Amino acid sequence: MNPMMHKGYAARIQYSDEDGCFVGRVAGIKPIITFHGESVAEVRQAFQEAVNFYLDTCAARGEKPEKPFSGKIMARVAPDLHARAKSMADATGKSLNQFVTDAIERAVNS
Repeated sequence: MNPMMHKGYAARIQYSDEDGCFVGRVAGIKPIITFHGESVAEVRQAFQEAVNFYLDTCAARGEKPEKPFSGKIMARVAPDLHARAKSMADATGKSLNQFVTDAIERAVNS
């Protein structure tokens, strides 16, 4: 399942039985940006408006908007796993970065 996206930002949406509507939040950034709607069309429009408002507000203030992900991952693994991954990367003619990227890609697409 793919998340709802707008201008590189993803939506995390849940249904609130208490409120009788979909409630969403822009995912992957520190600022808390929420929106809601009673239908998929309404929540999509509210999501797009929320992202646009955030970007417009940042521009008006001369601030750089936070981007969802930089593409950099810092991970701590056991030294033995690190060594084995590096050996496998070398054996396949890949950098450790490419080897890990390929492994994550396989994991998220399976």
